[in-house]
Amino acid sequence: MDGAPGRAWSWGRFAMLCPGAMREWYSGSSSEKDEEEHVRNGIILAIGGLALLVGCGNQGDTGSQIPAGPQWKGAPYRLALDAAAAKPNPAGVTLPMVKFTANPNAVEKRAVLVIRFDDLGATKYVPRMNKMILAPVDISGAEGTLPADYMGAADKDLGTFLATYCAKGKIKISVALTRSSLITGAGDAEVDAKRLSDWTPVEVVFKNPHPKC
Repeated sequence: MDGAPGRAWSWGRFAMLCPGAMREWYSGSSSEKDEEEHVRNGIILAIGGLALLVGCGNQGDTGSQIPAGPQWKGAPYRLALDAAAAKPNPAGVTLPMVKFTANPNAVEKRAVLVIRFDDLGATKYVPRMNKMILAPVDISGAEGTLPADYMGAADKDLGTFLATYCAKGKIKISVALTRSSLITGAGDAEVDAKRLSDWTPVEVVFKNPHPKC
């Protein structure tokens, strides 16, 4: 390739990247010595350019496939709760902070936290409902924590509810995220139909700040 440094570099690069194609070229090339150099060089460059574009063809299956990562299973959101506070706040009860991780393909912009009462402990009256549905809250990204002010409002609502029924001591509850379209008075079937996460159990301590029982 006299006088054609650019073509010589291209051929050398092609030979390093695609040795199989190089062998195929020479095995099928003509042995006639009178073939014009520039024609041969043109063909080589054409083959090299095409091979680089298509990735040098099939060079074997080894390492050609990237294993797929683990697929998301279960509900679109997973919840994790911080450790419960050692002492209840002025509302009489402190819910642990709620952390969430979402399926990247099913991220929501808003959600509702639902608190289900599994065991109210010692109560003077039988509650008329078994859960508390809070207002919708903005959530963003595939992972995060529900806002502190939102959880503070939840503490106050839960404290008022527990005081109404004269509950005290250790209270077993479960929390779950649902779609933001869930209405306040929804029944169990609608809650389950719109749940974004599984129920996550936790035990909190309630101390009525204004005991009347």
